[in-house]
Amino acid sequence: MREDGYDIAVLPGDGIGPEVIDVAVEVLDAVTAGLAIKLRYQYHDGGAATFRETGAGISAATMDAIGQADAILLGAMGLPDVRKPDGTEIVPQIDIRERYQLFASLRPCRLFDGVPPVVRDPDVDVLVIREITEGLFAGRNDPVSEDPTREHDRMMITRDTSEKLFEVAFGQAEQRRRAGGKGLVTLFDKANVLKSMAYFRGIFDEVAARHPEITAERLYVDAGAMLLVTDPSRFDVIVTENMFGDIISEVGAGIAGGLGLAPSADIGVDHAVFQPSHGTAPDIAGRGLANPIATVLSAALMLDWLSERHDDARCAEAAGRVRAAVNATLSAGIRTADLGGTASTKDVAHAVLNALSTD
Repeated sequence: MREDGYDIAVLPGDGIGPEVIDVAVEVLDAVTAGLAIKLRYQYHDGGAATFRETGAGISAATMDAIGQADAILLGAMGLPDVRKPDGTEIVPQIDIRERYQLFASLRPCRLFDGVPPVVRDPDVDVLVIREITEGLFAGRNDPVSEDPTREHDRMMITRDTSEKLFEVAFGQAEQRRRAGGKGLVTLFDKANVLKSMAYFRGIFDEVAARHPEITAERLYVDAGAMLLVTDPSRFDVIVTENMFGDIISEVGAGIAGGLGLAPSADIGVDHAVFQPSHGTAPDIAGRGLANPIATVLSAALMLDWLSERHDDARCAEAAGRVRAAVNATLSAGIRTADLGGTASTKDVAHAVLNALSTD
């Protein structure tokens, strides 16, 4: 346990990023004050606005500085009209993943009380774990093809990263099993067609054999996507490749109410970034309409991470209190427009803070 507290690097980013980060920091301050947890925030620039000013989405100095923090809290980065010469958007969050080898993205998809279900099954509580440094994203910095009649991307799977990814998945399934979960890990792949995916599945089988207390299953990603929509409660932990995970985690977010409720944690061996799964939503930026819940829940994941790394039970308790306050807020019908409600960003913030104060 760290009595001297924790250094948190904060990157508000673009669009609605600063608005939702402000709420998350308010919630963090409220929940940690009563538990004697000290959080020290260092704010840094990064994103499309930074690219416009400097020609880089994130500076080398900032990249170095955030690596010294105990955790990184990020709003959202990138704007659709700010692009690099090759036509792709500015994505400093991917640069951070690669620099600090954040190989696994944990994306909980839980249907909270008070949120209208969008599928027949109201029992949605799935954790999607997406590999985020390899797969079909591995070639994003490869040179453009010299042949004007064709272009290609490559998929890369390595044993080292895959083993670490699968160990995280089985570890998360064990934690969920102890809390009453199924103790099930499902691999989504395309091993019937792609050699890289057959290799991926082979490594999964090896890691699964080390965890006999956890049930392991394998599904082709197309069939798995269908089942995630039609029968989501059959799943517990889903683990998959980078591009598949990018898509499947958003399907999961959809059946849990939308991206406004979808947190994420990008974790490595020594570093982690916590951010909402949604984008910058420039069309509603500055209008007080943004749903801050995904960022607040990402902050709760950050507290979980600090608890695990530093054996600090106070942080785990704080994370639980934040999730309970979010549940109380949504149960009371306080929802932003993306969830069919009329509440503003500040309305949701006040409701979560009030729920914490009466906890």
